[in-house]
Amino acid sequence: MITCVRQVIFKEKIGTEGRGGYFDQYGIIRDVMQNHLLQMLALVAMEQPLSLGAEDIRQEKLKALKACTPLSVDDVVVGQYVASSGGPGYLDDPSIANRHSTTETFAAAVLHVHNPRWDGVPFVLKAGKALTESKVELRIQFHSVPGVVSALSSCAANELVVRVQPEESIYWKVQNKVPGLSFAVEQMRMDFNYGTKYKKGSMPEAYERLLLECLAADHSHFVSAEELIASWRIFTPALHELKRLKRKPEPYPFGSRGPAAADDLAKRYGMKKFGGGLTPYVYAPAAGPKEDGFEDASEAPAAAPA
Repeated sequence: MITCVRQVIFKEKIGTEGRGGYFDQYGIIRDVMQNHLLQMLALVAMEQPLSLGAEDIRQEKLKALKACTPLSVDDVVVGQYVASSGGPGYLDDPSIANRHSTTETFAAAVLHVHNPRWDGVPFVLKAGKALTESKVELRIQFHSVPGVVSALSSCAANELVVRVQPEESIYWKVQNKVPGLSFAVEQMRMDFNYGTKYKKGSMPEAYERLLLECLAADHSHFVSAEELIASWRIFTPALHELKRLKRKPEPYPFGSRGPAAADDLAKRYGMKKFGGGLTPYVYAPAAGPKEDGFEDASEAPAAAPA
């Protein structure tokens, strides 16, 4: 049913902005991917817990993490942003002491959860700084319809998107017949926006919720020691291998989608690129394509750095 958990995304529009001295010791994989994004993966991949109690939730997350094989260096792309269009490069941050630092500010990785539900379904994790926009979201792509009629064979697959921030929302990307006498099919969004449905005051900030749970002795949203060990088991071999190989991060322009090598990794898994976007008309004999194929300009591919 699900062809891939297409992306667990963390994108920041800004760079390190004076935090380079701290960030340079860790990089984006340790700072964001190993903990925040992997927790989102665990929440998606886990089975239903016996209850909503902290221990039952932790046990199911731990099972999913233990079923995840260690990341291979062949399934990860790392990058570092360079100056472009008025935006500074990573190494221009005055707080970075090493002017030849190879610390990654971008990473795209493909993980595999080997259990009866998820075997063969790639989980894509993507995190980066100095990208097109700031957002955190989860995208789940479904298989195309088997045996579909030829007129609809080029339809894009349906996709479920959970936007964590900003503008918390859940939406479907589905195929829809365009109104009119002619036959044309277009990908559309079916939206549920929390800010529109509920009053702003009813949406607590992330740390506001965690602080309240600390006071209430509720640790259901906190990482257990066992989860932490399982998380590092997944990423440590690849981090050590990247260091041994002295692999330099791919440069990408400040304000772009990231390095072109990430798209090459996506193509290996049957995707054109890592990212979302509305597709154009797929069957419109008279009208032809209507849109450029992207939800917004920020999804359009960026020019490679000179």
